[in-house]
Amino acid sequence: MSGIMTPLDAAPAALGASTGSAYPRFGQRVRRRYAGELALLPVGVPRRAAMQSVFDSLRHGGLDFPGALRATRQLVLERLLALDCDQSCPLAEVAASMTELAEWSLDLAFAESQHSLQETHGVPLGANGEAAQLCIIGMGKLGARELNVSSDIDLIYVYDQDGETNGSAQGRGRISNQEFFAKQVRAIYALVGESTEHGFVFRVDLALRPNGNSGPAAVSLAALEEYFQVQGREWERFAWLKSRVVAPRAAIGSGCAQGLRAIIVPFVFRRYLDYNVFDALRILHRQIREHAAKRSAGHPERGNDVKLSRGGIREIEFTVQLLQVVRGGQFPELRTRPTLSALQRVARAGLMPQSAADNLAQAYVFLRQVEHRIQYLDDQQTHVLPVNDDDLLWMAQTMGFANTHSFLAQLDAHRECVAHEFDALLGGAQPECKGCNGKGAAPDASDFEVLLGHTQGKFRERLSTWQTHPRVLALREESRARLGRLILRTAQWVAEGKVSEDAAVRLSDWIEPLLRRESYLALLLERPNVHERLLRMLGAAKWPARYLMQHPGVIDELAGSAMLDERFDATEFEAEMEHRRKALAASGEDDDEALLNLLRRAHHAEVFRTLARDVEGRITVEQVADDLSALALSILRTTTRWCWERLKNRHRPDHRFAVIAYGKLGGLELGYGSDLDIVFVFDDEDDRAFEVYGALIRKLINWLTVKTGEGDLYEIDTALRPNGNSGLLITSFDAYANYQQQRGSNAAWTWEHQAMTRARCVLGDAAMQQRFEAVREAVITTPRDTAALRAEIMDMRAKVSKARTVLDGQFDVKHSAGGMVDIEFAVQYLVLSQSAAHPELRANVGNIALLQRAQACGLLSGHTGDNAALAYRTLRQIQHRARLNEEPTQVGVEEVVVEREAGLALWQAVFG
Repeated sequence: MSGIMTPLDAAPAALGASTGSAYPRFGQRVRRRYAGELALLPVGVPRRAAMQSVFDSLRHGGLDFPGALRATRQLVLERLLALDCDQSCPLAEVAASMTELAEWSLDLAFAESQHSLQETHGVPLGANGEAAQLCIIGMGKLGARELNVSSDIDLIYVYDQDGETNGSAQGRGRISNQEFFAKQVRAIYALVGESTEHGFVFRVDLALRPNGNSGPAAVSLAALEEYFQVQGREWERFAWLKSRVVAPRAAIGSGCAQGLRAIIVPFVFRRYLDYNVFDALRILHRQIREHAAKRSAGHPERGNDVKLSRGGIREIEFTVQLLQVVRGGQFPELRTRPTLSALQRVARAGLMPQSAADNLAQAYVFLRQVEHRIQYLDDQQTHVLPVNDDDLLWMAQTMGFANTHSFLAQLDAHRECVAHEFDALLGGAQPECKGCNGKGAAPDASDFEVLLGHTQGKFRERLSTWQTHPRVLALREESRARLGRLILRTAQWVAEGKVSEDAAVRLSDWIEPLLRRESYLALLLERPNVHERLLRMLGAAKWPARYLMQHPGVIDELAGSAMLDERFDATEFEAEMEHRRKALAASGEDDDEALLNLLRRAHHAEVFRTLARDVEGRITVEQVADDLSALALSILRTTTRWCWERLKNRHRPDHRFAVIAYGKLGGLELGYGSDLDIVFVFDDEDDRAFEVYGALIRKLINWLTVKTGEGDLYEIDTALRPNGNSGLLITSFDAYANYQQQRGSNAAWTWEHQAMTRARCVLGDAAMQQRFEAVREAVITTPRDTAALRAEIMDMRAKVSKARTVLDGQFDVKHSAGGMVDIEFAVQYLVLSQSAAHPELRANVGNIALLQRAQACGLLSGHTGDNAALAYRTLRQIQHRARLNEEPTQVGVEEVVVEREAGLALWQAVFG
C-alpha cells in the first residue's frame, strides 16, 4: 500500500522493567487485586467455557453474583492484554473473546433476573397462552462480533408478544408484559452495568432504541415494526445493519429472532437502490465531527481520535456500510455485519477496487489495535492518543515499532488512505452549475420560473409541462430542489454541446414517472458521471430510453466505467447467481418470489450492460448477439437447476432433461427482446419420468415468463415441438428423434427440417448433447429429392412474402426480395441438399460462415457467397439500428443497392 511502512523488526527501546503487558496501569491494578485468582483462567484466548469455569470458582469461593461476574471480566481483559501485547494475538481473536464475554454475561444476567422476577410476577404470556420471549439485541461492534476491549455495549430489548404475567404462586403480582420486561431491563443493567467495588462488566447504552432515551426500555415487535414504518430515520438503518440477537441463548434462532429479522431486513435494505442515504450519512458524519470538535475545544490533546477524527475507524465503517445499505436490497451477499468481511464482499461485488478494500482492511486492523492499546492503559472508553511520551512509546513498541516517530508515521499514512477513500465515496456531487455560462450567481434551483429561464427549445417546452404536474407539485421542498439542480446541470451540458437536446427531453420523459422514487434524483446528483452516461444513452436511441423506464434501477450499472470495456462472462454470472442464492438461503429468504426477482434483476442488469456497450460503440452487432445469447443460456441453466432442486416430486438428484433451441437462440443471434424458440425432451426410463419432467417444464416456463414487480425474463415459443401447438410440451428423446428422422407415420415437415439447420442442444449433459448432434446430422444429411426440396422451400418463401407489405420504393431488410429471409432460406437449402456430400456445411456456425464455406467448396461460383455474407452482415446492422431507435426496418431501395443485388444473386444461384 502506497505510503504504508512495515513495522520495524528492531528490538524495542527500553522502558525499564515495565514493558509489554506489564506497563499499562490497568493490568497492574488487576494483577495486584486478583493475584490469587489469575491462575483460574486456563491458558490461551478466553472462551465462554473458560469464563463460566472461572465464574463458578469465584462463586464457590464466596463472591456474590455481581462480584464474580465483574472479577471474571477483569481476569479476561488482563489475559487479552498479555496475549495482545506480548504475543501479538490477532485482532479477530481479541474481538471474538470480548464478544463472547458480553454474550455470556448477558445470558447469565438474563437468567438471574428472569428467575427473580418470575417468582414475584409469574411468567409473561401472550394472547395464545404461550410464554412471551425477550430478545436482547446487540448493536454496533457487539452485533458484528468485533467488540473493543473497553467498549460499551449498545443494546435494544425487544419482546415478541404483548399480554400480562400469570402472577406468583399465590396468584398476585400480575403486571403487563411491557412492565415485566422493563423491570428485567433494569435488573440486567444492575447486574452488568453498575459499578461496584469490583468495577463493572460492561458499560451499557440503550440510546439506539426507538425514540432514544425517551422511549420504553423494552419494545414489542409490533411497536418496533410500526416505528420503522412511520418514524425510522436513515441513520438508524446503519445502526440496525449490525444488529443481532446476542442473548439469551434460547432466543437465538427463536420465533422472536426470526420475526425481528423479517422487519429489520426491509428497513435496512430497501428494494431499490437507495442513494438518499448519502445525504443522511453526510449529516451524521458532520454531527460526529462537530461533537468531536466541541470535546476537543480548549483541549487540543483530545483532537487525535483514532475513531472519530479524519481518517479514523468510523470513516472505514461508514464507507462500507454506505455501500451495503445502498446495494444490499438487491445484492443479499452484501448483508454481513463484520467490517472486514463486508469490505471483501463489496470488492467482490465490484463496488470498490480490491486494492482499496485491502488498504482499508489493513488500516482498520491497525487502527483497532491502536484503539485497544489506548484502552489497555487505564481501562477507559477512549479513542484518543495519549499525550504522555512513555505511553506513546509503549504503544509503538507493542505494535512492533522501534520508536514513536515511525509508529505515528504509519498511523498517519493509514489515516490518509482512509480519508481519501471516504472523501471519494462521500465527498458529494461535483460543483453544480455556477451561473450557467457566466450569467451571474447560481440560480435558485427551487424556483421553476428561474429554471425555465436557463433552458431552451424542446427541453424548455417539455419542462414547462411540469409547472402544473401533480407529481412535481407533490415533491417535498428538498426533492424539488434536487430536481432543480439536476435540470440546471442538464441544461448546462446541453448548452455546452456535451449532450443532445433529444437526450435532455428523454431524461424528462424517463424521470417524470419516477419522481416519487426520490432515490433516483439522489443517485444522479451524487454521481455526475452516471448522469452524463445516462444522457448519452438516452440520446443514442429510443429503445434504451424505453428499457430504462421499465427497469430504472439498472442505471446504477453506469457508475463504473470499466463496465464498458468488459464482456458478458457466463461462468462468472452463474457463479454470482449461485452466490446470491446461497446468501438468501443463509437468512431463510430464498423463497420462489425472492429467486424470481433475483433472476430478473440480474438479467436486466446484464442486458443493460450489453446495451450500454452497444450504444457506446464498444461492441459489434455480432458481439451483441453473442452476449445476449450467452446470457439467455445462462439464465436457462440457472433457472432449470433451481427449479429441479425445488421440485417436490423429483425422483433423482440430477435430471435427464434437455432443451433444444431453434431460431435466433439456436443460431446464437438473439436481439434485445427476442423470444426463445425451444423444445423440451428427456432421456429417462423411469416410470415417473413423464410426470416429473412435465412438472419441471411447467415450473420452468412459469419462472421464465411470469411478471413480478421486477418484470419478466423471456417470452417462450414452443411451436417447433413435435406436432406443433397440438403436441405435448415434453417428449422423450426417442420420440423426438423418430419424429425428426421420419420414423413412423408421425413425421416432421420440410419447414421443420429447415429449422433444424439452426437447432442446438443448449441444456443437457454431454451424452444428450451428443445424441442430439447425431439426430441433427442425420436429419440434415438425409438424401433428398433436390427438385422437390427446392420447390417446397420456394413455396414456403412465397407464403412468408405474402404476409408482409412493403411500400413502393422501400426495401424491407428482412422480407424484401434479396433481403435477409432470402439469404437464410438459400443457406437452409444448401445445408439440407448438400451437407451429405460436404461435411463442412453440417456445423451450426451461422449464415455468414456457411455462405463462405459453400463458396469455398464450389457450391457458389465467383464471389456470390462472400458478397451475400457481407450483405447479410450489413442488413443485420441496419435492422439492429432501426430496432434500437424503434424505427421501421424498411429503407429506401437506393440505400441498399449493393446488398439487395448480392441477395438476389444468391437466390438466383441457388434456386434459379
